[in-house]
Amino acid sequence: MHRRVITFSRNVFLPLTTVCANRCGYCCFRTPPREGCIMLPDEVTRTLDTGAALGCTEALFTFGERPGALPGFAEMLGRIGYTDILDYVYDLSLAAVRRGLLPHTNAGILTYEELDRLREVNASMGLMLETTAVVAAHRDSPGKDPAVRIEMIENAGKLSIPFTTGILVGIGETMEDREESLAVIRDLHRRFGHIQEVIVQNFCPKPGTPMEDAPVPDTEELCATISLAREILPADVAVQIPPNLVDASYLVGCGVDDLGGVSPLTIDYVNPEHPWPQIEELKRVAGDAELSERLCIYPQYIEKGWYSPLLEPLIRQLAERIAAPGRGHGA
Repeated sequence: MHRRVITFSRNVFLPLTTVCANRCGYCCFRTPPREGCIMLPDEVTRTLDTGAALGCTEALFTFGERPGALPGFAEMLGRIGYTDILDYVYDLSLAAVRRGLLPHTNAGILTYEELDRLREVNASMGLMLETTAVVAAHRDSPGKDPAVRIEMIENAGKLSIPFTTGILVGIGETMEDREESLAVIRDLHRRFGHIQEVIVQNFCPKPGTPMEDAPVPDTEELCATISLAREILPADVAVQIPPNLVDASYLVGCGVDDLGGVSPLTIDYVNPEHPWPQIEELKRVAGDAELSERLCIYPQYIEKGWYSPLLEPLIRQLAERIAAPGRGHGA
């Protein structure tokens, strides 16, 4: 019998801007354009340098969707020499590669052409589907239209981009809605083969948001949703949970394959009240399973060559490094 394996990635979390065109009912990350709303180049490069020194392999770039649509943002971005946030993330992705970290960008809705361009400098990319249901939490969020999100995930498949997506549990959807969302993801993967992991993420209420008093899904409901995901999704798609938001040591037994990106350096800026567990804690969470480090691009996509030529030397180098004895267990 082979020992069960649970994977994780060692990353730095880089929230390039908190400005976002969506106004989700559960979000405390979003801010209007204001001083400090853009992570400056010096801070990004310091974080990349320190993360590389700590052994991180992934630079997770995330930011609000279409921030340039909000008045005042373009002027602030112009102060650091850019007219488009996507030009900024492109250059910072190159900076990450030079320092030995593989970029993974989650920028909200992107066009086919934008995805194609960022593919040159990203080993993988992501977009949470969240739900196929129409929910009140997304009333003021045009980018959360399920059809728009499905189209982008489909475009990523057409471009052979190793992709992360997922569902958000507890934002007004039903278990039937979750089943439908997971089936949509399954069908996209059957067509294109590009979904490497699906996150089952629980809603966490934030003070000061419209949903601050909304009920939260309990552990049993999350376990049932994880089990449903493992049943619906193909075996080559990992089911991931965020280990800082849930009772991960219990939920790994429900069908979890992956614990996502954890950072020895940066906080979870979307859920700042929930610190990342460190490697020793992840070993405890994994229980009898083997804890194994991975890159942000999964092994099957490295074997297929689903990356740009620019990234090949670093991918090969990092794959060898994490395969070294002891490294995969967080040594």
